[in-house]
Amino acid sequence: MQFANLVARAKAILTTPKTEWPLIATEPASTSGLYAGYIAILAAIPVVASFIKSSLIGSTFFGVTVRVPIVAGITAAILGYALSLLLTFVMALIINALAPTFSGQKNQIQALKTVAYAWTAYWVAGAATIVPWLGWLVVLAGGIYTIYLLYLGLPSTMKCPPDKAAGYTALSIVIAVVLGWLISFIIGIVIGGAMLGGAAMSSVHLDGGNSDSVSVDPNSTLGRLAAMGQHAEQASQELQAAQKSGDSTAQQSAMGKMVGAALGNDSKVESVSAEQIKSFLPDSVLGLKRQSLSAQRNGAMGMQISEADGEYGDGGGAHVTLEVTDTGSMKGLMAMAGSMSPEEDKQTDHGYDKTYTESGRLTHEAWDTQSKSGEYSVVIGQRFTVKASGRADGIDQLKQAVGSVDLGRLESLRNQGVASN
Repeated sequence: MQFANLVARAKAILTTPKTEWPLIATEPASTSGLYAGYIAILAAIPVVASFIKSSLIGSTFFGVTVRVPIVAGITAAILGYALSLLLTFVMALIINALAPTFSGQKNQIQALKTVAYAWTAYWVAGAATIVPWLGWLVVLAGGIYTIYLLYLGLPSTMKCPPDKAAGYTALSIVIAVVLGWLISFIIGIVIGGAMLGGAAMSSVHLDGGNSDSVSVDPNSTLGRLAAMGQHAEQASQELQAAQKSGDSTAQQSAMGKMVGAALGNDSKVESVSAEQIKSFLPDSVLGLKRQSLSAQRNGAMGMQISEADGEYGDGGGAHVTLEVTDTGSMKGLMAMAGSMSPEEDKQTDHGYDKTYTESGRLTHEAWDTQSKSGEYSVVIGQRFTVKASGRADGIDQLKQAVGSVDLGRLESLRNQGVASN
């Protein structure tokens, strides 16, 4: 697609989507053509805008302007760009897998068209990131309009009945939001600041010519993430059966499995209870008495996360927060992160921040010598996280705080609540 045609298409999908979607559905296309001629160009808009804002313009607080160093800004931009291209591909897999569930027709190219052109609003609105203060409102509006474009497009591209487009859109957006946040979080841990887009995108090959296929190294980060979309196809069959039955309870359960499959889980995971997770927090840490304690378990559409945190202090300024979290439905992503044994080590004039694997456990620690504060966290059983943060005499004290939790007992619960789908 030439640049003039790209601009015309973007303008048409944004201003006259009801007449543009039927045209899009009938156009011949290929995966490589969509990526090279449209997706790769528009997806770069918010990335470039974010780089300009963070590293060149900066953010001003109380009269002080803070800018992200150029190298760090470029690093973040490469990762953000690679992630954006990845999410487009994964979402196309998911939308294609969901098609039969909503009486649509599976077609991978049509699914990629759907994501590419619906996401146009979000990508274009991303340019407003540069605008001080009000830019986020424009980006938010772009995201909302993207949902509307997806709703209008699914009946044309995926041939679903118009009365089922709302449900199709809702489930797709839920998965997109969950994947966008969780994958960003996990890849941020796994890849860190050095292993970025170049290495990530090297695992993807877009075949040219008449081929419509995308080949991904199944052992790469992208390959494992792409597999999430493929696993959703099997879960969609159960969702389709549940919808036909009219059983609302079965439908809710099936939707939970669908989301779980998209998160890389091959089983249903119920997080431990709030009472159970709370029991891991000791009465005192480093000689500091526990001043407050809270715990909760939150869930939606079959996804659950339990967390407990305790505040410890002596009333004289010493303060440590200890947190224990059961990532529950994030278990698949946490396992993937741990299996890659990531390493990152950043040094500054007054501290450090590093991620590494020790005794098979993904570990993160950070320390600031000026404020004498930091944090230390470990992933237990590729499912639970334990973190200590606050002011202390050194990082070793925060390590001791984490050690005050019975990590062995916590790890023994790694399979609790896990049931085969």
